[in-house]
Amino acid sequence: MNILKPTSSARLIASRCITLPLSVAQRRTNSTAVEPPPAGGHLPSVATSEHLRTRREAALRTPGIKWADEDDTSPPRTIVGGRETRKMNTYQAIRDAMSIALAKDENAVVFGEDVAFGGVFRCTMGLAEEFGKERVFNTPLTEQGIAGFGIGLALMGHTAIAEIQFADYIYPAFDQLVNEAAKIRYRSGGSYNVGGLTVRTPTMSVGHGGLYHSQSPEGFFMGATGLKVVIPRSPIQAKGLLLSSIRDPNPVIFMEPKILYRSAVEQVPIDDFELPLGQAEVLTSGNDLTVLTWGTPVYHCETAIHMLNSPSPPLETVVPKALRQAKVELIDLRSILPWDIETVVQSVSRTGRLVIVHEAGMTAGAGAEISAEIQKRCFLKLNAPVKRVTGWDTPVALQFEKFHIPDAIRILDAMVETLTY
Repeated sequence: MNILKPTSSARLIASRCITLPLSVAQRRTNSTAVEPPPAGGHLPSVATSEHLRTRREAALRTPGIKWADEDDTSPPRTIVGGRETRKMNTYQAIRDAMSIALAKDENAVVFGEDVAFGGVFRCTMGLAEEFGKERVFNTPLTEQGIAGFGIGLALMGHTAIAEIQFADYIYPAFDQLVNEAAKIRYRSGGSYNVGGLTVRTPTMSVGHGGLYHSQSPEGFFMGATGLKVVIPRSPIQAKGLLLSSIRDPNPVIFMEPKILYRSAVEQVPIDDFELPLGQAEVLTSGNDLTVLTWGTPVYHCETAIHMLNSPSPPLETVVPKALRQAKVELIDLRSILPWDIETVVQSVSRTGRLVIVHEAGMTAGAGAEISAEIQKRCFLKLNAPVKRVTGWDTPVALQFEKFHIPDAIRILDAMVETLTY
């Protein structure tokens, strides 16, 4: 049988298909030839992100990782034999970090609203049973009191790990944190400090939190010299950065993106380790454009970069072919205060373009300070104005929260505009 030439029956069927109404032909094509997309779509999501370390070897080789059982005098290790990892989501990694801190430091205490019961997001689940209610305990419903109590504990030499149940409610504690915690070392001429204070708080949008449960207040603390502000993007980052924050000789506000508590999953080393504060991490190298972000938007930016390089049919008309080979450098800032100026300057000096993405509103947000500094340091290297993609300058909408946050489409639009300037 000649398979290269259709039989008369095949030709007849083909001719009949040509004369069929378009709707019928489409129905037949859709039912037999078109493969439906996977449930999660073809674009990367938090669960499928390339920036999550889902294999043991990758997790143990996380850039900047410092093992607590090794010091600077130890020879550099090229293998990671003998160390194990466990699959954890972000809240489990945070709980693991606090368990290590409590086990190794008898002066460490964990306190806040409902923490003895496990907390709203379960980050302290079982800690009260493991270490006793004298070290893991509930407080009254007063954020100002929680911060003030933590400052007093830290002044007395304790390691105070406080929880503000939502970052939206940290504002009553603003005076204690900015006027007291940030200034005590300076005010006392170095005689006293509250370096043992770490304030944990869930931050950023959750999809339906609205105006009182989806805010991103990191920018409000950027002028509070004496504090550090840290925002992790994943379980490994959360554990390593939280342990560093607890042991840092300065008070730290540790903001945990709440939507990543369960959606981000990695193989996390079970040993005690730290990651450096004040250092950004380059997640993807590139020479054409720098995208700078932190927390949940890391994954929106990753999706937008995929859209730029491989646009779907509806986007092909708005993404010029000349831009689809663009190499985008994606940077996770991690520490908002102090922020890693050197890494960002080096990147922008090479790419000539910068897009900053954050969920907080644009006016006086963290991106405004970063944009001003980059404009000053990289002015002669810039090929386009610094672009910011942020939340809108309105309260976070309840039903329309999806339209408030900087999603992948808005980020893609900013990248195309910057690359074609």
